Amino acid sequence: MDVSEPLTLDPTGSDPHGEHLALRERGPATRVDILGVTAWSVSEPALLKKLLTGPDVSKDARHHWPAFAETVPTWPLALWVAVENMFTSYGSDHRRLRRMVAPSFSARRVAALGERVESIVDELLDALAATTPDGEAADLRERFCYPLPIKVIGHLMGVPEDHQEDFRALVDNVFATTLTPQEAADNTVKLYEVLDSLIAEKRDHPGDDMTSMLIAARDEEGDGSALTETELRDTLLLMISAGYETTVNLLDQAITALLTHPEQMAHVREGRASWSDVVEETLRYEPAVKHLPLRFAVRDISLPDGQVIAKGEPILASYAAANRHPDWHGESADSFDLTRTAPGPEHLAFGHGVHFCLGAPLARLEGVTALERFFARFPDARLAVPAGELRPVPSLITNGHERLPVVLRPAA
Repeated sequence: MDVSEPLTLDPTGSDPHGEHLALRERGPATRVDILGVTAWSVSEPALLKKLLTGPDVSKDARHHWPAFAETVPTWPLALWVAVENMFTSYGSDHRRLRRMVAPSFSARRVAALGERVESIVDELLDALAATTPDGEAADLRERFCYPLPIKVIGHLMGVPEDHQEDFRALVDNVFATTLTPQEAADNTVKLYEVLDSLIAEKRDHPGDDMTSMLIAARDEEGDGSALTETELRDTLLLMISAGYETTVNLLDQAITALLTHPEQMAHVREGRASWSDVVEETLRYEPAVKHLPLRFAVRDISLPDGQVIAKGEPILASYAAANRHPDWHGESADSFDLTRTAPGPEHLAFGHGVHFCLGAPLARLEGVTALERFFARFPDARLAVPAGELRPVPSLITNGHERLPVVLRPAA
């Protein structure tokens, strides 16, 4: 196999599992082309964990990517490296920015959201039951997987309901990898206009929400740790986008997996597996994010196979390929198995190390609540089309389906 030339990642994500297999076959780390940028894709779990936890790798493109200035103006994924928030920070800056956000995702705050999540789920299920005739299909991605996290993150962030759909369309385009550079740039301009509108509204009318809390921290703290105006905007962008798109895919993939693996559904119904097991195995089997751009080598990094990631070179965390790596989960790595034994359904779906996702407990809460209540309400649900006809979202980042048509009840 010739690995001297970078493997070009498909921006449409048409064959993700074939691509992940190709990455693993090329070794623990291999060069890839991601929309014109050459990066090191790391798919071997042990190596990826090591890189994600050590000081040799940074997410700060401005300081650790020599090609930042010349690449960003024309790269469709510029927003992923150009934002200024904890997602793209390193060292003390990362600790400062994460500390500002962490209280909103404390165990107490997440637990307090439980009743609200249950209420939203029940409202959505009532609407599905009332408007979907027996024997007919509903697009669950559109009518269940999307609205739940949008409403939850809207509640947490204080986003008015009439603004939530604006954010949805714009955030979808952040994860899209088929846009032209101009289309991506135009989307970014519109996204910041909506964010600025939200900030202005919350400055005038603060509430008990995360946006108001961050604005107060920005405007009132004077000890040098306060957010800059740019960090405020970009932190809100991170919270809204990460808290919504990834949970949409979790619900989409979990429902799909259970409807296509009835023997696994039986494990849940007969008490051999829990809804938490469903969430964790789904995150391993079909993580919400396939590849996460980008990190950068702070210094030369020698790899076990003799290759070297040179200082300043980009690194792509290929989570989906790592989650199914046979060195981690053996010969059954490509199987959806709720009774998986040691090491169990371990995964990297929420990242690893200092950048581990702060919103993981909330995503898990939403996943368990939504799945348990959905299958209790519609125990006879089935896919309306063969599984092979479900089309992936056209993206090399996000991992879901364009549509998820499901018959909720048998024909009368």
